[in-house]
Amino acid sequence: MAEQVVMTEPVAVEREFQTVDMNINMGPQHPSTHGVFRMVLTVDGEVVKDVIPYIGYLHRGAEKLSESLDYRGSLGFQDRTDYLAAFCNEWVHVNATERLAGIEAPERAEYVRLILSELNRVLSHLMFAGAFGTDVGFFGTAFTWAFKERELIQDYFEAVTGDRMMYNYFRVGGLAWEPHETFVEDGHWLVERLRAGVEDLDALMTRNEIMIARCRDVGLLSAEDAVNHGVTGPMLRASGVAFDLRVDEPYSIYDRFEWDIPVGDRGDVYDRFLVRMEEMRQSLRIVEQALDQMPTSGPVVAEGLPTRLRPAPAEIYQRQEGPRGEYGIYMVSDGSDKPWRMKVRSPCFHNLSALKQMTIGSYIADAVIILGSVDIVLGEVDR
Repeated sequence: MAEQVVMTEPVAVEREFQTVDMNINMGPQHPSTHGVFRMVLTVDGEVVKDVIPYIGYLHRGAEKLSESLDYRGSLGFQDRTDYLAAFCNEWVHVNATERLAGIEAPERAEYVRLILSELNRVLSHLMFAGAFGTDVGFFGTAFTWAFKERELIQDYFEAVTGDRMMYNYFRVGGLAWEPHETFVEDGHWLVERLRAGVEDLDALMTRNEIMIARCRDVGLLSAEDAVNHGVTGPMLRASGVAFDLRVDEPYSIYDRFEWDIPVGDRGDVYDRFLVRMEEMRQSLRIVEQALDQMPTSGPVVAEGLPTRLRPAPAEIYQRQEGPRGEYGIYMVSDGSDKPWRMKVRSPCFHNLSALKQMTIGSYIADAVIILGSVDIVLGEVDR
């Protein structure tokens, strides 16, 4: 006879397990990072609890090297800080030197500088859109489409300067030489072509449900926190602060054009993308007006410039609106032909200061797109 066994339900015993935070090293050689940037994430499972950014892998001493060269000779270092915004950086440098030395560039040169710098802003934002698309999950499509439009701009820049990067075209007192004969006609064609390209990217990415799900309410940064961190440029405007040096402290001939400042309402990753997309449209709007107004003749370099610049002892700070925010140069003259001190105010460096606050509490996968939304160039951060 088999014995009967009475089955009883097991009693659940609650036990607490100890968890150990884990450090994940992302960079400096990692597909998720932008340039040679490294961040160490402290994670609890998939949630980020702390972020430590490490910079300095691309430090080349551009500031100190500039102090060993004359005012004209140090211009080339500006191309190599933010190499995606070389014209914009050159412009800050020559404007700072001109103010220090009391030199005024001809009107026609100002138009060419502005046109090239605004197209450089579009080129930089196209790079952002393409790279950010791969971060979010569009793989090669967004990157290829964005680079197709960038090639058109680089062809235009090459026609003007002879180079695709590191142009070294702006000069103290004007430009290195006349732009090519079809500069205005080619510019109008380029504006129309780029408008179509921006709308193609917009149709691919902006209203895509993957894009919205990945980016909306991720990496939040309030207006107050953005200001406290010294954030500028598209990141600041995405947080709801309508501050743009081209309007708030107008320089060159920006006060002659009509355009709008794109502003976000949440300060998340998605708003940063939207602001940069709209900035491209507004830059093309500025370029079109400048091409229409540009004088058809006149000098592109000031007359009577000295062979060696020796500004009187003084100091100057020139800041302008670059693609990533306030790019500033502080110069001190001691009366010699070399700046006694030259300091670069890097917008990327200040924007990165908000990375920790934006990332803590998010998932590891979100940390990748939060970093991408900052749009850093390490050559500018490290200098």
